[in-house]
Amino acid sequence: MPELPEVESIARDVHREVAGRTITAVTITKGDVLREVTPRQLPKRVVGTRINRAWRRAKHIVLTLSSDDHLVIQPRFTGGLLVGTAATLPADELAYSTLAFALDDGRDLHYRDIRRLGTVALMTERQFETYMGRLGLEPLSEAFTGDALARILAGSSQAVKKVLMDQYKVVGVGNIYANEALWRARIDPSREGRRVSRDEAYVLRDHVVDVLREAIEQRGSSFRDYRDALGESGKYVDFLAAYGRAGLACKRCGGRLVGTHAIDGRQTVLCPRCQS
Repeated sequence: MPELPEVESIARDVHREVAGRTITAVTITKGDVLREVTPRQLPKRVVGTRINRAWRRAKHIVLTLSSDDHLVIQPRFTGGLLVGTAATLPADELAYSTLAFALDDGRDLHYRDIRRLGTVALMTERQFETYMGRLGLEPLSEAFTGDALARILAGSSQAVKKVLMDQYKVVGVGNIYANEALWRARIDPSREGRRVSRDEAYVLRDHVVDVLREAIEQRGSSFRDYRDALGESGKYVDFLAAYGRAGLACKRCGGRLVGTHAIDGRQTVLCPRCQS
């Protein structure tokens, strides 16, 4: 699933490419990805509007329109946005286009989704504020301090990894980057949040932020389906120290990394020697 670095990369690309452009037509190939709007209503509400801004909130890509509506894209496992023309975008990616917004410069903005588990919602300002208001802290914001994370962890008996990935507490952190941050912080992902000391919470906060920022610099991690808005893969996979490395040597102590699904049903990779 695209996490914060992947979604941030897509949002930045889309903003650079389409901010200020006007939507001239909509082509809907697979209407089952739509939320809060029907296939008939969507063109009526967006054609003729200008895309003022593309940005990220949590794991969503948000396109703020001149009508004050918001297109809210949640890529989930295999979704993403592509900007270009049939001549410039990879044909194998365009094959999974579910809908396309024609722009006034001759290009198209596609929402492509291989398994169609993601969604595209059209929300009014009020709907948008209500929806986003339920989500947790942005880890790259000033509000995400060591104190804030310590308070979040202190109130939970769940595994610290699950707390980090709870989008109602901290947004944008998924399986890949939770593994990485906990490995760097030397914290066992299965330890209860309330058992993480205040000092450890400060260290973990810094590693969460560092990992996310580094991954953004590499335009995210591509294992299978993730592509940025120009159809390119993310490169952070080459820098991962924990996720995807079960059975290999720990880059810190040389011990054998262990993979387990016992914590939250997803693969957790840790070093039994380093993380306690």
